[in-house]
Amino acid sequence: MESIVERFLRYVSYDTQSSEDSNTFPSTLKQKELGKLLARELEEMGAAGAHMDEWGYVYATIPGNAPAPTIGFIAHMDTATELSGKDVKPRIVHYEGGDIVLNEEKGIVMRAEEFECLQAEVGKDLIVTDGTTLLGADDKAGVAEIMEMAAHFLAHPEIPHGTIRIAFTPDEEVGGGPEHFDVPGFGADFGYTVDGGEVGSLNYENFNAASAVVEVRGKAIHPGSSKGKMINASLVAMEFDAMLPVGEVPALTEGYEGFHHLTDMQGTVESASLHYILRDHDRVKLEEKKARLEKVAAYLNDKYGAGTIALTLRDGYRNMREKIEENLQVVDLAKAAMQDLGIEPRVEPIRGGTDGCRLSFMGLPCPNLCAGGHNAHGKYEYVSVQSLLGCARVLIRIAEKAAE
Repeated sequence: MESIVERFLRYVSYDTQSSEDSNTFPSTLKQKELGKLLARELEEMGAAGAHMDEWGYVYATIPGNAPAPTIGFIAHMDTATELSGKDVKPRIVHYEGGDIVLNEEKGIVMRAEEFECLQAEVGKDLIVTDGTTLLGADDKAGVAEIMEMAAHFLAHPEIPHGTIRIAFTPDEEVGGGPEHFDVPGFGADFGYTVDGGEVGSLNYENFNAASAVVEVRGKAIHPGSSKGKMINASLVAMEFDAMLPVGEVPALTEGYEGFHHLTDMQGTVESASLHYILRDHDRVKLEEKKARLEKVAAYLNDKYGAGTIALTLRDGYRNMREKIEENLQVVDLAKAAMQDLGIEPRVEPIRGGTDGCRLSFMGLPCPNLCAGGHNAHGKYEYVSVQSLLGCARVLIRIAEKAAE
């Protein structure tokens, strides 16, 4: 049987970056190329009903052979927008400690003192990038692990398990993953996204999310005769940002601490714009962050004139905790499966979101399981071979244990 490493390396060779600037679904058609491959591989290994639908979702079923709930396993095919996923050049490094030179020519080094996660990787085989792209372990590690699980059960029909449903989604990275997900057709009693961190991580709390766009209208006048007349939109935008709490940004927060994050800024004298994402596990605190932006906008409009600031707020995903707490057996099953394998479960809040956040509110309770990757969304992303295998074993054990 093909190794999980071979699968993973094949999947990361596909450029599946999604786009925030697209009005189509999926946001990039190239995601469907990987979808076609996965549907074909599932069909060839014997999965039932393997297909990709018009929206780019891949679905398949492993029929059950024992009484058990129907479990869904879900991973996303797209990669993050922050860095290219085209022409990924992965290599495997047997890590013995110290820094890892990703690209000697460009001087790109993953330094052990900066990336503390490397301390736990000594003696393991790390799949890394060449420093010019991301790796795509988020979430092609999850894709490969689900495929490994599927291949295992289809090659060993004597192992008792209930019906297993598989889905691979597009556009998770741009928030659209569940947009056209067929929850009734999927037919699972509950599911898991395989999109988490190191082996043993288990998440059923995530941020509540919102976004904000600040448009600034300035007044351009010749600088030689502008006293008392010019309104420099770029400076007003800087003033807006300076009025937000300096400690509530991603680089200074952790755990359950929320933040505002400036993701993009453009500006001239005549006009400027700021784009923020807002995150907090506590819904009330998220509303407070939104209210703060409205207060700053009102203050600057009063200072510089009505219409100087136009603020647009949009709500995103919600914390799935309220839905998972109604179905905690799905968490207990994953914990027990990990413990059976000698893995200590680490239940942690997600400082982000997954497809499972929205799916949980669409009627499919869906916490998040480990996929094994580290340093997602950038050139220092990596996953160990041992983590790929470990996470796949967790999926297999969950399905087995549900049938016991």
